[in-house]
Amino acid sequence: MRKHSKMYVEALGNVDKSKNYDVTEAIKVLKSFKTRKFDESVDLVLNLNIDAKKTDMNIRGSFVLPNGTGKTKKVLVVTKTKVDEAKEADYCGAEDMLEKIEKENWFDFDTIVATPEMMPALGKLGKVLGPKGLMPNPKLGTVTTNVKDAIANIKKGMVEYKNDSYGNVHMSIGKLSFDEKKLEENLRAVVAEIVKNKPTNVKGTFVKNVSISSTMSPGLKIDKVSLGL
Repeated sequence: MRKHSKMYVEALGNVDKSKNYDVTEAIKVLKSFKTRKFDESVDLVLNLNIDAKKTDMNIRGSFVLPNGTGKTKKVLVVTKTKVDEAKEADYCGAEDMLEKIEKENWFDFDTIVATPEMMPALGKLGKVLGPKGLMPNPKLGTVTTNVKDAIANIKKGMVEYKNDSYGNVHMSIGKLSFDEKKLEENLRAVVAEIVKNKPTNVKGTFVKNVSISSTMSPGLKIDKVSLGL
């Protein structure tokens, strides 16, 4: 059995596991726990009424959180045709960048933005980039000819979402140091985004359960009514 820390057990004692908290109250409780020596992430989990084995019921996409994520991402742009739009990127190149990844095992970046002409070359690194979640994808806005806007969105706090094999979507909605209003705005924005992309063949309730936690805290279940669900 996993042994939890003293601080975790103490926080757990302040959580009513049988209760579905109003969203505002849940965030307030989360921020009331003793803080760690680092700025913890605040994580949201949505349990969806989907069959993840059916491709037409899976959801995936990206959007910009209203108040960002609290983390500045390093962006690598892989392009031959839009170098002039990549001035705000941390790194930019073409085959030279891909060679650096392949031969030097270089991963000093968080996201890759690529223009379409580079995708055949990037595809050859699929086995390396795929498992790390770094392969650019048109659905996520990271394969594009509008490189300037893609970089701006990532820097402002663009997040990606994708359900897992159990129909859950896990996302960071900011840092514990964010004020309560900003965390709630980000949380509501995520829920609205997911609901907006509900698969057409889902019948009945789409979002079954919602919970939040910080990196080192127990989870709190949220009353869906307080989210308009």
